[in-house]
Amino acid sequence: MRALIFAAGLGERMRPLTEHTPKPLLQAGGKPLIAWHLEKLAALGIEEVVVNTSWLAPRFPELLGDGARWGLRLHYSHEGPAPLETGGGMLHALPLLGDAPFLAVNGDIWSDCDFARLPREPDGDAHLLLVDNPGHHPGGDFVLGSDGRIAAEGETKLTFSGIGVYRPSILEGWRGTVDGDPGSPPRFRLAPLLRAAMARGAVTGEHHRGRWTDVGTPQRLEELDRSLRMQA
Repeated sequence: MRALIFAAGLGERMRPLTEHTPKPLLQAGGKPLIAWHLEKLAALGIEEVVVNTSWLAPRFPELLGDGARWGLRLHYSHEGPAPLETGGGMLHALPLLGDAPFLAVNGDIWSDCDFARLPREPDGDAHLLLVDNPGHHPGGDFVLGSDGRIAAEGETKLTFSGIGVYRPSILEGWRGTVDGDPGSPPRFRLAPLLRAAMARGAVTGEHHRGRWTDVGTPQRLEELDRSLRMQA
């Protein structure tokens, strides 16, 4: 199994911290956010990890190198000066990910989730990890049914954690989700494809009740850093 780390975002809400450092490279608990993911992926036995980049892209190989210190082989999928969104970024990285299911994780989150819990062969196009709704996102994203299937709409929504396992087939039909010219390479979001897959019952999931942080503001980064240093 290979893995993809989404790291191409501009980090606009984190400025001025991200003026010279991409958000996944900001430190929490004494190490870059992305390093927490790399350690867990290596522990899982994954050897090949793709990191998609855009904003301040050269900083990633400068700080992470080729991944050897974690026992990994890092590949960088550079998207150009403007990020391609989640769907476009995944499509752009697909030649490096291959034909098998892969694990994908947002580079700007932190979680104590054990990646080994996630299925290596999802029952459908995707398997998503959902978490309790944080205060900054009370409405949630998706509904987890008692059968383990995820629906786009329903009464009790949970928040998508930014962690999931995908089959490349999730990207089939992406062109139909884009109005107008998607550009080259194409820029589009993954969410419409996920919702379409949910409508045909092709997305499963689970509820992670442990720790999870979307590091979307300097305050949340500071709180996470303090918490991790206290438990060290």
